[in-house]
Amino acid sequence: MARKLPKVDVVLVGVGWTGGIIAAELTKKGLKVVGLERGKERKTEDYYMVHDELRYALRYDLMQDLSKETITFRGNENIRALPMRQYGSFLLGDGLGGSGVHWNGQTYRFLPYDFEIHSKTIEKYGKNKIPAEMSLQDWGITYDELEPYYDQFEKTAGISGEENPLGGKRSDKYPTPPMKMSPPMKMFEKAAKKLNLHPYMMPSANLSESYKNPDGIQRSACQYCGYCERFGCEYGAKADPVVTVIPVALKSGNFEIRTHSNVRRILKQGNKVTGVMYVDTTTGEEIEQPADIVVMTSYVFNNIRLLLMSDVGRPYDPKTGKGVIGKNYAYQVMKGNAVGFFKDKEFNTFAGAGSLGILFDDYNGDNFDHSKLNFIHGGGISLTQTGYRPIQNNPVPKGTPMWGKEFKKQSLKYANSVLTVAAQGSSMPFKHHFLDLDPTYKDAFGDPLIRITFDFEEQDRQLAVFLANKCADVVKEMGADHIDSLKELGPYDITTYQSTHNTGGVIMGSDPSTSAVNNYLQMHDYDNLFVVGASAFAHNSGYNPTGTVGALAYRAAEGILKYHDKGGQVG
Repeated sequence: MARKLPKVDVVLVGVGWTGGIIAAELTKKGLKVVGLERGKERKTEDYYMVHDELRYALRYDLMQDLSKETITFRGNENIRALPMRQYGSFLLGDGLGGSGVHWNGQTYRFLPYDFEIHSKTIEKYGKNKIPAEMSLQDWGITYDELEPYYDQFEKTAGISGEENPLGGKRSDKYPTPPMKMSPPMKMFEKAAKKLNLHPYMMPSANLSESYKNPDGIQRSACQYCGYCERFGCEYGAKADPVVTVIPVALKSGNFEIRTHSNVRRILKQGNKVTGVMYVDTTTGEEIEQPADIVVMTSYVFNNIRLLLMSDVGRPYDPKTGKGVIGKNYAYQVMKGNAVGFFKDKEFNTFAGAGSLGILFDDYNGDNFDHSKLNFIHGGGISLTQTGYRPIQNNPVPKGTPMWGKEFKKQSLKYANSVLTVAAQGSSMPFKHHFLDLDPTYKDAFGDPLIRITFDFEEQDRQLAVFLANKCADVVKEMGADHIDSLKELGPYDITTYQSTHNTGGVIMGSDPSTSAVNNYLQMHDYDNLFVVGASAFAHNSGYNPTGTVGALAYRAAEGILKYHDKGGQVG
């Protein structure tokens, strides 16, 4: 029998970006908050002088142990799902700070179009533009409503950037100026402008200069070492919950973090949740933590899995289209790239930062005419200089043998003479893309794994080739002697890394029959349960999701405080 602890005001399941933000905001107001983190404690000192590509980038030291818990995957319902036994398409963070420790730092705002995508698409192109199988819907919030929370997150993180000329209106400029522009980025800028496009510097959570945020947290500037993605930052220059929001919560005296605490069930009584049951993985003891308010702040897959295992909310049924938990899983279309090989130019691509880059949004959202195109939305097109590390990077032109004399020759020739212009395409939801519990495979505790049912659609194939062609245009204008670009998008391949931008499953909206949470991320069915993170996205945009996740977390914190004061559905 589980040992029962005294009740607290709020219990958080997961202490990454969303958990850290909510803990900071609630504890400032005097609420007693417990944060349950199933991984271990992490701190900046862990990464001093540890530029170890083998340990972190290839052996995934900061990631979840797949031998204890993983996901299962299938392309469609007619195929048996199988477990993901080694990392490929995406990486699942583990430990205090979560994926906020090992991310690159690319911090965008979604476009105004994204939040009203169903209405805006029909308004401009007619209802037939949306395929019958596409479960597109508005988010129940507008860009203007969310904008103040974007601003709040950017100031907390100290985002370095410049205004997107094709983005939504801003209430204030970025708190720090854009990062340095490298020679390849200058080439991209010149080429893009020559093509009548609108390039701007990538918004970056890698600080361009020393910065003190509104909570008094001081951090130093980025050193351009090139060890961001899959690594913790030894300088504290990369915005990370461990060096931004978590210290604020701890300083209040109202926040307790319990690491090695794996939550297995949400507890409930009637239409209220009463707390959670977790296992102390150092002892194996089951513990019950009662709370007035429960906030799910773990990664997308775990948010959904815990709701389904706890019988909280209505599971999505793809056959009837009814139910909401697991609905509208979406990913990202990352294959529309163009690689340029330059015979007579060399670049220092080993220096860089996770969010050192330049991009344009002329082909993102609905910033261009889709009337004669067989897809909606689009993607951002960028050149980034994240730092080529020696083990993982050895680009050669297509058609080069993968071993032998010619391979060595081409490897040496182009070692420092390759630039990639990449597209990050949006991902639209389809009725047959969803998340549920696997009926066969279980984790180390005997609980079912989460199962993904997903594949690329004609929408994605058309989008990927369109974006690849636009990338190739830029690379050609930059002066590349040889260009390799995507000609056809095949089936989704879970074995090859693409991005960790999984979204949906507990989507937000104004209608309880088609959404799980309101625009404060409060569950329609259980008013003292909030589910925070990219699980709330009704589709995924042509951007990294973290900026929108952070904005929604600040709005959710406001909603939790309103609920704590008055109860009921907030809004």
